[in-house]
Amino acid sequence: MNGPAKHKLIIDADPGIVDALAISLALLDPEIDLLAVTATPGVVGGQQANLNMQTIVNRLDPPKYPRIGSCEAQVTAPIPSIRDVPTTLLSGETGLGDCPTTAVSLASPHPSAKVLGDIVRTMPREVTLLALGPLTNLTLAAELHPSFLTDLKSLVILGGSVTHGGDVTAAAEGNIYADPESARQVLTASIPKTLIPLDVASQLTLTFADMDRLPHDSGSKVTELINQLLPFALRAARRHLGEEGIALREIAALAAVTRPQLFSRKVMAVDVETQGELTRGMTVFDRRGLRNWEANVEVVTEIDTAKTLDYFTGVIWNALENGG
Repeated sequence: MNGPAKHKLIIDADPGIVDALAISLALLDPEIDLLAVTATPGVVGGQQANLNMQTIVNRLDPPKYPRIGSCEAQVTAPIPSIRDVPTTLLSGETGLGDCPTTAVSLASPHPSAKVLGDIVRTMPREVTLLALGPLTNLTLAAELHPSFLTDLKSLVILGGSVTHGGDVTAAAEGNIYADPESARQVLTASIPKTLIPLDVASQLTLTFADMDRLPHDSGSKVTELINQLLPFALRAARRHLGEEGIALREIAALAAVTRPQLFSRKVMAVDVETQGELTRGMTVFDRRGLRNWEANVEVVTEIDTAKTLDYFTGVIWNALENGG
């Protein structure tokens, strides 16, 4: 008897520390068929994003390797700081904390946009795309394959903010700020999509004490990778932000795909500011009593943080028990 169908998933990310955790979780979760991981510049530049993506996959050495999409190596990181703290201080020089990264680029890299377009075109209405970084690759894929966005089964986007302002500027969240033109094109498109905003995603946090909930097996490749990522991030948050924990925003976004019952949602109308001197990259929601804009996005408004953290730790423990 066949079990439940797996989530056919692609993750597009600018792989910093928590992105790496989310990608690792997707590789380890038996309910996910991770078809591809595609790199985009964000908290790290193009070349580093490519190397980081290879590093994560190679370190975990999954039974089934996803396809890897590479972005333009020469593109610099468009997210210079978070809350006025340089991203290198929060994520390390490579973006992966204390994790050594792959030194050699892929011999024949395939552009991220092409990988996205090719997979979705061959599996129309079957693939969920989880966008954890700037939305540049999505618009590039739509240029190559005009039906790309409409051929997705679902699109889940980590980005924007409804009420809490931004984290890169006072008005803008980093993923939207990095490429507001692409964000506007995708968010206003007439396709089903779910937005995981800063307001909600940042509620899922991990503290030093929560590290005790994770396995500590010196012989495990999963544990080794986590220990090179999380302690660095926790120390950096304490030192540079004065916080005793880190936000697991990307884990929250992944859980919205695999555990949708842990989230509440509301249909809203959104646009993106692309010109304002102080507000470039701001997600603007029409929340007037008599809304003039047409609703165009499903926005996550609440998260069960306890059960979402249980999902994260549960997948890690299950992987360890199965030889990870």
